[in-house]
Amino acid sequence: MGKAVVIGSSGGIGGALVAELLARGTHRTVFALSRSASPPPSGAVAGRIDLADEASVRAAAAQVGEDGHPADLILVASGQLHGPAFSPEKALRALDPAAMATLFAVNAIGPALAAKHFVPLLPREGRGVFAALSARVGSIGDNRLGGWYSYRAAKAALNQILRTLAIEVARTRPGCIVVGLHPGTVTTPLSQPFRPDPDQPGVFPPDVAAVHLLDVLDGLAPSATGGVFAWDGKAVPP
Repeated sequence: MGKAVVIGSSGGIGGALVAELLARGTHRTVFALSRSASPPPSGAVAGRIDLADEASVRAAAAQVGEDGHPADLILVASGQLHGPAFSPEKALRALDPAAMATLFAVNAIGPALAAKHFVPLLPREGRGVFAALSARVGSIGDNRLGGWYSYRAAKAALNQILRTLAIEVARTRPGCIVVGLHPGTVTTPLSQPFRPDPDQPGVFPPDVAAVHLLDVLDGLAPSATGGVFAWDGKAVPP
């Protein structure tokens, strides 16, 4: 049994992932890392991380790797769609460069920094996983409705980062998998302004979403590396 790391554990999906990992008992240690370092569920190890501050990311990775053993599961569960002063654009005229920069920082640059410092903790032999929450709206091929320029572009950038990372990781860690995950619509503060109907297909509470995502990861082979997969295990078009 190895170590699992959840980055963004104070969020709805991140907290549910920590709880589900503890319930499954598949890892001897589960690290719950968040900007607030809020108390995690009993049995997890808390730590602070701020993906906007590389020194914080470096320190968190050092905490996880302190015992010298690899981490075989690293999950980046952070993300942002809207903020107090901005929401997804319905048309190009609503584009705000400051909001766009914020979404790129959270959804693309932050996970890239996490990869920079946490991927070296993956095992060099055997199976390991680095996964980040993506979104179907980041798919270029699946974009049929338009709008949401900043969020779509930031998630598309994340998908490209993960694809590029997968190629590099395969050279030294051939048993490891790098993927993006589309959790569906999850009833968290991220989706709350859009009032998703919990009875609609593809809308889940966080605890159900966590089960889906971990089941998808468990079923992936190394050949899946570089892809993005939805909650039902189906590949999301690039």
